[in-house]
Amino acid sequence: MNKWKLMMLVAIAVLTMGILAACGNSPAEDEEGTGEETTNEASANEGSDNAEESGDSEEVSGPVSLDGSSTVLPIMEYLTYEYNQVQPNVETVLNSSGSGGGFKKSTVGEIDFSNASRPIKEEEQATAEENGIELQELELAYDGLSVVVSQENDFVENLTVDQLKQIFLADGSATKWSDLNPEWPEEDIIIYSPGHDSGTFDYFNEVILEENPMREGENTTLSEDDNTLVTGIKNDPYAIGYFGYAYFVENQDSLKVLGIDNGDGNPVKPDGDTIQDNSYSPLSRPLFTYVNVDFMKEKPQVFDFAKYALENAGAAAEEVGYVALPDEKYQEQIEKITELVSE
Repeated sequence: MNKWKLMMLVAIAVLTMGILAACGNSPAEDEEGTGEETTNEASANEGSDNAEESGDSEEVSGPVSLDGSSTVLPIMEYLTYEYNQVQPNVETVLNSSGSGGGFKKSTVGEIDFSNASRPIKEEEQATAEENGIELQELELAYDGLSVVVSQENDFVENLTVDQLKQIFLADGSATKWSDLNPEWPEEDIIIYSPGHDSGTFDYFNEVILEENPMREGENTTLSEDDNTLVTGIKNDPYAIGYFGYAYFVENQDSLKVLGIDNGDGNPVKPDGDTIQDNSYSPLSRPLFTYVNVDFMKEKPQVFDFAKYALENAGAAAEEVGYVALPDEKYQEQIEKITELVSE
């Protein structure tokens, strides 16, 4: 378990003990829900060793709403938690409904930030413009979309892009592992994939499937929740799936990441270097959040969080398993949003 998640668990435990002590009598238990929404209202006395303190920032208050990509979720969980140590009067409400789900809300003005593992689509941009909404793209980190199998799988180490097509395309020729290699088991290939609202699905569909239909139905599970995919794959030696690099890093004791051969006979596995230099191709990609420009101008806490996110996204990326951008890219974006709110 990484350091920041341990900090969060300790903080939650302390808060829970305090609530129980204050109540005296044993309260009825509340349902925790699915974990898709996180609300952070942190104590003003708690500090952070991981994130930039921004001691010269003015105190702000009010709500900040975020929704979108489950791939970007670990970065935003880190950032919202750390931000509430610095700005305890800001209530950050974080949901994860997929990149498409986030854009559905941001393009009609329902949320402040739309997290995305792909750029906004033309039709989404058109919807925003029809509603008089300007969304500013902020690049947060690099990701290497990771193709994984269970650690119990002892026969696959690498796959070619062509083999991925055989597995995942609706008209692909491989339904059993032995279809790819006669030395591999004659067992059904069990597929786990992000759902259609996911930017990760969109990216995989673009660069691997080339916009052709993916296999669905029997032996295929689609989910917007990457943790559902992780659980399914790690428990089945004949399963295969894909998701953001951070989810592999978090579960590498039970998952095995595969090398991908892009046609040159040299399979490459994702890591910090191969993702940043794009040698892990074609599955390296940037991760984003999109902020509502008018909300940044109207609500000081939205601009303050946007600036804080860019100041600390590099640390967040490295902490949760993604790859930071060069420092100058963050600074350029800080200057851009500062210019936007001053117009």
